[in-house]
Amino acid sequence: MTVADSTGSMPVDGEGFYDALPRVPSFESLSKPDLYADVPAEWIVGVADIADSTGEIAAGRYKTVNLVGAAVVSAMVNALEPRAFPFVFAGDGARFAVWSGARDAAEQALAEVQSWALREFGIRLRAALVPVADILSAGHRLRVARFRASEGVDYAMFSGGGLSWAETEMKTGNHAVAAVRPDATPDLAGLSCRWSNLRARNGVILSAVVLPGPQADDETFGVVARAVLRAGEGLRSGGHPVPARGPDIQYPPPGLMLEARVSHGKRSILGRAAALLAENLFAWLLFRTGLRLGAFDPRNYRAEVAANADYRKFDDGLKMTLDADPETRARIEALLQEAQDAGLVRYGLAVQDEALVTCFVPSPMENTHVHFIDGAGGGYTSAANAIGDMAA
Repeated sequence: MTVADSTGSMPVDGEGFYDALPRVPSFESLSKPDLYADVPAEWIVGVADIADSTGEIAAGRYKTVNLVGAAVVSAMVNALEPRAFPFVFAGDGARFAVWSGARDAAEQALAEVQSWALREFGIRLRAALVPVADILSAGHRLRVARFRASEGVDYAMFSGGGLSWAETEMKTGNHAVAAVRPDATPDLAGLSCRWSNLRARNGVILSAVVLPGPQADDETFGVVARAVLRAGEGLRSGGHPVPARGPDIQYPPPGLMLEARVSHGKRSILGRAAALLAENLFAWLLFRTGLRLGAFDPRNYRAEVAANADYRKFDDGLKMTLDADPETRARIEALLQEAQDAGLVRYGLAVQDEALVTCFVPSPMENTHVHFIDGAGGGYTSAANAIGDMAA
């Protein structure tokens, strides 16, 4: 299906809507509301999160939390391939929007991820599909833009409050997607977590969640967001947690057993782990030596990890994982506190020593691999919880 049919009009369910959006190269400019477009009323929003992500983090399973959150994206991308659709990784889950004709595929993918997460990790994933028409009827908007992170990758940015309202609906039990049979397995091809954690080079890894306050409109929130982004511009690499040359790789990879649980299928987990050890040894040798294998250039691939990394986003607010020095951290916190006192934002911060990377790699031979960045000590989930703690 193309953006327009033979008569030049959009398909009835707006299927070509997202394809037609321009890819914006400047992240800061996405703080401006005029770059966003309203998602068609015929579309459907999908939301999913881990029911007790705070408890999972307290148990030291944040890498698992991120993996399950990214599995929602992986399952959806594979289910709808090759069609693009807007999604956002949320640390302990994911949110997305699709045209009405994709509803059955979305429901099946969400249900299968729920069953898989419970079976493999004992994690209960909540999921819901909410009509955009319901979001609009409740007085909220759902707007989206596309950020071109690199030549090969772009990410959706959301505004309007519609996704947050849909998530609240999910948490109250509305529009729920039920898990399917216990042995159901989603298509998670390309999902991996092989990179080492990213140590802070400037001081700390700062995870920030900044939401509009009661006195904010889109314009005033954008002013605050731009001030926060500019506060980090003087940092080495602009505060990007991934070095320009890419992350380090170690052998055996720290996420080996997690990846085995993703891809073992009907094989034993230990058998799959043994196969992954062999695969990763070969990959480790390529990255260590820099030797090319056909079209695969390990040096280029590592640099693409940095270029493609999703370390900041607009998701009904501003979320970012920044490698910050103490001065920048203090400056950002002072900016946010002043804005919160004025009713323009609500914010939460989490500080940790490392960031972690969860990857979705459709093909290592292409530059379309995506890499979700979060803090390794609680990240977005802890920062979001801090908002509630301040309000209490």
